[in-house]
Amino acid sequence: MTDPSAAEVLRYHEQTKHHEQRYARSLGYMDWENQPDPFRSYGGVPRISLPLLGEDPPAGHHGLFEACRPAVPFSLEAVAGVLELSMGLSAWKEAGGSRWALRMNPSSGNLHPTEAHLVLPAMQGCSGGIFHYSPLHHCLERRAEIPSGLWARIHTHLGVEGCLIGLTTIFWRESWKYGERAFRYCNHDVGHALAALRFAANLFGWRLTCLSDLSDGGIETVLGLKQTRFPSLDAEHPDLLGYFHPNTAGELPRTLPEDVLAAFAAVSFQGAPNALSREHVDWEIIGQVSEQSRKPVTQNPVFRWTRRAWLPVEESELSAAQIIRRRRSATAFDPQGGLPRRHFLAMLDRTLPRDGAAPFDVGLGEPALHLLLFVHRVAGLDPGLYFFGRDDRDVPDVRAHTRPDFLWEAVEYGFPLYCLARGNFRQTAAMLSCHQDIAGAGAFSLGMIARFGEDLRRRPFRYRQLFWESGMIGQILYLEAEARGVRGTGIGCFFDDAVHEVLGLASDRFQSLYHFTVGLPLEDSRITTRPPYFHLSAG
Repeated sequence: MTDPSAAEVLRYHEQTKHHEQRYARSLGYMDWENQPDPFRSYGGVPRISLPLLGEDPPAGHHGLFEACRPAVPFSLEAVAGVLELSMGLSAWKEAGGSRWALRMNPSSGNLHPTEAHLVLPAMQGCSGGIFHYSPLHHCLERRAEIPSGLWARIHTHLGVEGCLIGLTTIFWRESWKYGERAFRYCNHDVGHALAALRFAANLFGWRLTCLSDLSDGGIETVLGLKQTRFPSLDAEHPDLLGYFHPNTAGELPRTLPEDVLAAFAAVSFQGAPNALSREHVDWEIIGQVSEQSRKPVTQNPVFRWTRRAWLPVEESELSAAQIIRRRRSATAFDPQGGLPRRHFLAMLDRTLPRDGAAPFDVGLGEPALHLLLFVHRVAGLDPGLYFFGRDDRDVPDVRAHTRPDFLWEAVEYGFPLYCLARGNFRQTAAMLSCHQDIAGAGAFSLGMIARFGEDLRRRPFRYRQLFWESGMIGQILYLEAEARGVRGTGIGCFFDDAVHEVLGLASDRFQSLYHFTVGLPLEDSRITTRPPYFHLSAG
């Protein structure tokens, strides 16, 4: 029996599929007069300026995935460093009289619906409180004070020193451009941000654990969302609450006690959030699916993976921080650019969940996404259609529900990559991705195939988490592409059921959620790049 909420979530997914003859509903043109402000601010509250890193953490490429240094002490400077390398600005771009900011965390259309909030204990330069992070000014906007006794109860419950970070979403930022499909893209971006935070934490010897048993209502209470009067359709919706702590700490509780939540409910919040646009379009279906996919209190067992060895391959010459800072979304590829087989396999290997390795150790549960790969130009590997099984247990089920004429030939012993069909799939890849040439012009492209309908009928809130997982995979691919001298870009526009037809899928047991492509980028010489925080010292 399908949960009524799940039926509405599944209806949303079906209604927002793109088809060759009918795209998901959107405005149909760019309403530049009402383009949302990309930066949220809270007026009338004190700001704490954060220091910028004078020197990046020394970790090499592999330090993104496994901490290679002792945990640095918790301080305002260290928190600022993690934020700078995850949610902060990476550059400004200028062209044709326009200027726009890029950030460390990727976003669909560079629209950035994801906001970060922190709950900090008292430390030098900062009294304890609840803050909104402003990436534009690299500062904390203090929204509330919390008593020191409350922090003592949090630390006692979680058993280790640290601080809380929450992520929220403003749907309008994406729906302004993408219409009713925007809910999907917003949740991709939560995954991008979550992975970015986890990678940055590793560089300071920290870990990020999601309090994944907590309900959305509990997150709203901690972050004061219910107490905040947001402008119409500019509200922030709760996504997750995590805890930064030393990487050497053991497993933490995945929730907060009722007495702690009651104490947060008594906190008084200040600050008026800015209006992002003069006028809005209300895509009602987004509000409906947001409500139907709200997360209740859960008690899920901690999921563990094996300590799978990493594929042997040389590390990038870039440091981990350099890779993070250089990440960009490609806009065009050199069709002659390719990738060595060993780098291609290493990139896939990084997407496999491993016990104790970032970013999938944050505690969202078992993996549910696999990769359908269109290999175009990988030296030492035949062009063709491939499948990468990120959870071995799903491979027999996928095989049973896909085309019977697929080869399913293993590429490497003990590695879950299978050749389904050989041939030139460039045009197919481009067609499936809404006729975007970039999907067929690079070294490879892919679709992320999720174990879908059966689970969602029992747990509709998992719909959002599936997209989070896709965004986390996307962030890995972004960083691995930069590390290997190429570049990636996420693709949200694709013909959903046409992808399923390529595989031979005939039900919603598996669904494609996000596409991605990697290749040698063609740079646009008309665009000027400026440092990320030059505007703070411009006088």
